[in-house]
Amino acid sequence: MSDLRDFWQRLQTGVEVAVAGSGPAPLLGVRDGFLRYFRDVLDRPVPVAVVPQPLAIAPSGMPVSDEEALALVRRRLAEIERRVGGEYDFLVSVEGGLHSVDLDGRPRFFVRSWAAVRCPVGEACGGSGSIQLPERLVEGLGEPGGPRVVPGTRRGGGLISALTAGAEDRRGAIAEAAFHALSTLFYGVLAGRGGGAGL
Repeated sequence: MSDLRDFWQRLQTGVEVAVAGSGPAPLLGVRDGFLRYFRDVLDRPVPVAVVPQPLAIAPSGMPVSDEEALALVRRRLAEIERRVGGEYDFLVSVEGGLHSVDLDGRPRFFVRSWAAVRCPVGEACGGSGSIQLPERLVEGLGEPGGPRVVPGTRRGGGLISALTAGAEDRRGAIAEAAFHALSTLFYGVLAGRGGGAGL
């Protein structure tokens, strides 16, 4: 328990977060998620510095299942942990992904962002809300020669921005995923506004 108390004491002056990748949406989204957690849950505004950790991973397209997306963010966490060790308070990796749910005998496809967070307390993952891809975008996705283009660009806020007419974007989805991961990670460890167990 003293290790957890020491860790929490270090966080009182600010949080340093190593983030896998270097794009603005992951960096700012992770920062937003951390700021929200400390401000809204712990009622303690804490400065958050995010430090990009560029990765030499070839682009492979969007993961097509939650399991694939989570495996990818955890591999990236392991890579940055090998690189930076315990130099930062937190290590974070994020990724968007598709997942499907069978309804009425056929799959419906959804998109969401995932975040994995690791620190001396442990590791946890969190996801953003899911947005269904319109049926007309996924017609024939599994068929040879079927459409493979989905709307949105990373610079334009990503697929989520395209689907919500700009009302939400990739940065916001990443922030929500990071917030959810922190909520799980510190559940019962740090007492928030609602009280409960914790330091």
